[in-house]
Amino acid sequence: MKIHSAAAPKRQAVIIFSVVMAAYTLSFFQRFAPASIAHDLSVTFDTTAASLGVLAATYFYVYTLMQVPTGILVDTLGPRRIILLGGIVSFIGSLWFGLADTLSHALIGRTLVGLGVSVTFIAMLKIIALSFDERRFASLAGVGVFIGNIGAVLAGVPLAFAAMELGWRNVFVVVAVASLVLGTLSWWLMRGSAAMGGVRVDRTVVMSGLLTVIRNRLTWAPALTNLGLAGSYFTFAGLWAMPYLTQVHGYERHLAATHLSLMYGGFAFGCLALGMLSDRLHRRKSILIAASAFYVAIWGVWMWGGAMSPTLTLALFFLMGFTTAGFTLTWACSKEVNPPQLAGMSTSIANVGGFLAAAIMQPLVGLLMDLVWAGGMDNGMRVHTLADFRVGFSIVVALAILGLVAALFIRETKCRNLWVDAQLKESPVTES
Repeated sequence: MKIHSAAAPKRQAVIIFSVVMAAYTLSFFQRFAPASIAHDLSVTFDTTAASLGVLAATYFYVYTLMQVPTGILVDTLGPRRIILLGGIVSFIGSLWFGLADTLSHALIGRTLVGLGVSVTFIAMLKIIALSFDERRFASLAGVGVFIGNIGAVLAGVPLAFAAMELGWRNVFVVVAVASLVLGTLSWWLMRGSAAMGGVRVDRTVVMSGLLTVIRNRLTWAPALTNLGLAGSYFTFAGLWAMPYLTQVHGYERHLAATHLSLMYGGFAFGCLALGMLSDRLHRRKSILIAASAFYVAIWGVWMWGGAMSPTLTLALFFLMGFTTAGFTLTWACSKEVNPPQLAGMSTSIANVGGFLAAAIMQPLVGLLMDLVWAGGMDNGMRVHTLADFRVGFSIVVALAILGLVAALFIRETKCRNLWVDAQLKESPVTES
């Protein structure tokens, strides 16, 4: 079997894409899993809120650092080798995490997990570019993100249930095996393809392109919007949502996990719906601003923290996930103000902010909550009050507001590449 970038057999391309999407689904699962098992981790490792935040955030530390290097590695080593290596590292990390007997060992495992799964998304985009018609790139990327979010949904109620029935350790042992199987299967399916194996790239050209994107001031409004919106969402959804619901609103674990699953599902649906709406209306900025404004408003509700019916909080969690999905438009906003040949670098620059913010904010929220903690305990776990969460979440709300403000400065592209338009007209790009 030989796969060519321009004429890959349709069925084989779909099979490869499906397997890689399954691997990407595991990366979403790993990203949000700590939220559903926060209580288990706190009891197992006897952690403070700050330590729990660090444990969850190690994924984001590595993921952040790997965003730009992954684009270069995929171009040089190829997606075939990168996905296999990622699967092997994810296997080791997830197994290590599941068998960890101390917090330090769990931190090592979580770090390896972040390193292993960090390569999957960019590799998936590369495979789409190599195996399918260019005109289908955006729609297939949207499908990939939508399917990937199934992993986030699985990290809600299903993970909470599995952790109670099987134990959280056994769950991560199973995930470790799945990571290795999918990485190996991807490598086997892509055998014999020179394109999937990578090509040699001039390092000076890579650095020159990267500097072009960084020096373009229009790149930074989308990047800051992503940092604010995605960073605040990942901080909340990836760890602190579950403790907030159980300790502030008094929900049982299964009901709190249902909230998480609805939020993840709302995000998945929002990625498709807002992306399609943006393409149909030929607008990026206005949709992003509207979604961001609703998202920030919902944060006001959580800061208030008053009594609400479960029906209302469930609806708000779904809406929060849906509106957060607006940040996915920042990839297009960044790509469409930079040269087309630098699309990978421009999207990776826009994407890195959210993971960087989550890496910093998850432990920082816990640290702030520990500083005002009154000493409450419940079955070996620290219990925080609404006032504690307000202190911790204050910086997350500030981050969300930063994302909304930055969105106001994004250049409207009307779904066109403004850099190309400017070159064709040989005149400066004007504000739309």
